[in-house]
Amino acid sequence: MSNSIQNSSNQFLAALPVHFLERIEPILELVPLPLGKVLYEASAKLQHVYFPTTAIISIRNILLDGSSLEIINVGNESLLGLSLLMGGENSQNLAVVHTAGEGYRLKAQHLAEEFTSSPAVMNLVLWHTQAFINYLAQNVVCNQFHSIEQKLCRWLLLTLDRLPTCELTITQELIASMIGVRRESISEASGNLQKAGFISYRRGHISVLDRSGLEGRVCECYQVVKTEQERLLGNMDKG
Repeated sequence: MSNSIQNSSNQFLAALPVHFLERIEPILELVPLPLGKVLYEASAKLQHVYFPTTAIISIRNILLDGSSLEIINVGNESLLGLSLLMGGENSQNLAVVHTAGEGYRLKAQHLAEEFTSSPAVMNLVLWHTQAFINYLAQNVVCNQFHSIEQKLCRWLLLTLDRLPTCELTITQELIASMIGVRRESISEASGNLQKAGFISYRRGHISVLDRSGLEGRVCECYQVVKTEQERLLGNMDKG
């Protein structure tokens, strides 16, 4: 097995049993994931699972009027396609790349077969499912009780945690659609953060200048989610 797979920067993939990685290496594809690429359409049949390495994927719920809200995002700590392993053959949501990069792609049937026969893979999937449930629960609390500025800080910090850089290529309009607020509200919140010297913003690009400043403004939801992710990775290391 090549070192690039064994030492993959996707932590779920790296935690899979070596014998399984050796079997799938010839069919595991490293693919570009450009900004805006749709990986799953709502109600479409799912064919692949994705293991992001440098990309981040937004999973969104689409309403009848065409508006959308991000319910969770997936980076190098996890995989896209958990529902396939839980009996779902069709996507209930839209999955689109919001931070460009790369990731590995695998036909879903190969991971599904290992899930049913390998306790180690089953445990990995269940840990990630629990982490997703906890993330969604915290999201509900955050949307109900916390300010737009706090939610923006949380979104920025969780994104930075998956990237090797403090530079983000993204528009305020896209952030607004993922957080579920008006673009004008994100513009006002990002303006406040820029005035405080925490970020620098120009159209389509955000530079984080003072991470500790963002951490001082963010709600407790960020630390709750981060702690859960660290617990998950600890379980993966033990497994």
